[in-house]
Amino acid sequence: MTFDSLAAAERVAAVAAANAVSVDAQATFPSQFIDACRENGLLALLSAKEVGGHGLGLRQAAEVIERVARECGSSAMVLTMHYAGTAVIEAHGSLEFRREIATGKHLSTLAFSEAGSRAHFWAPVSTARADGNSVTLDARKSWITSAHAATAYVWSSKPTQGSELSTLWLVPSKSAGLSIERPFDGLGLRGNDSAPVAANGVRVPVANRLGGDGAGFGIMMQTVLPLFSVLISAGSVGMCEAAVAKTAEHAGGTKYEHLQSALADLPTIRAYVARMRIQTDMARALWLDTIAALEQGRPDAMLRVLEVKAATAETAREVLDTAMRVCAGMAFRKDVGVERRFRDARAAMIMAPTSDQLYDFIGKAVCGLPLF
Repeated sequence: MTFDSLAAAERVAAVAAANAVSVDAQATFPSQFIDACRENGLLALLSAKEVGGHGLGLRQAAEVIERVARECGSSAMVLTMHYAGTAVIEAHGSLEFRREIATGKHLSTLAFSEAGSRAHFWAPVSTARADGNSVTLDARKSWITSAHAATAYVWSSKPTQGSELSTLWLVPSKSAGLSIERPFDGLGLRGNDSAPVAANGVRVPVANRLGGDGAGFGIMMQTVLPLFSVLISAGSVGMCEAAVAKTAEHAGGTKYEHLQSALADLPTIRAYVARMRIQTDMARALWLDTIAALEQGRPDAMLRVLEVKAATAETAREVLDTAMRVCAGMAFRKDVGVERRFRDARAAMIMAPTSDQLYDFIGKAVCGLPLF
């Protein structure tokens, strides 16, 4: 029987919705949502059937993230990072780790961004020193989503030898020498458990290397970036959809009793909602075209990958800005459901690669210049 990822997404989205307000207000990790993902087989979505997973791909993962993001940005972010880590482990990890993901025992995440290279995630300054059958890692990772909750991190470092940019490792989150420097207390995505993590003499087996020594940059560009870009965009599109729905509901339900009319009776309000709908549909069209470009191996696929994250992030910001404007003073109330998404939607713009970095990459690509 074929796994129905959309039906599973609906079930876990209900759990995300039920806990979204408390996850945001208390900055708590969406553990009930992750439990629901485990129970409904969504942690194993990208795992191959040969290891007990569902063997599905980018499109299905993106559809799941988009649906969840309508309800809870933090939950969508945690699952996005799990899928990004899973893709690397599925391509380069051992059977043991792949089976753990497929059976729901392993929650993955990426550990790329560093204090020393900031949003230039492809260029770690942390080190890996060969030591027999082990390597010793030293690093200051600036942000790791699911820092406390993840089973292991897909971790980047300089190679143990040679001049390539990076090597990837699977680092158990309970490894001796790892320390989480402080809890996350941010503006948005407050439940994503993102925190700085330091490694001081952390030893992992050489067998935990993901790909060849020095192959990290290629894996980041070929495996991680396309998936990550599409899934982050799915989150932005989902938040746009939620904003349109919430704003239309507010506009239709808010009355001027003395005039016996609704807010939606004003042409200016309808025009704002119309622009939100158009912007959301345009972002969705580019998002779906990016997925199609990757599936078909089109020549413009990588350009679409660069474009879609920047475009959907900026669209989400604009759509949520408009939602706040239309809902006015009511938008500041937690129960309306706009201000939480207004805060969450801003994360995609500054998450590496940032929108400004992507504009530079896109400009280089269009002008025929090398990206790096």
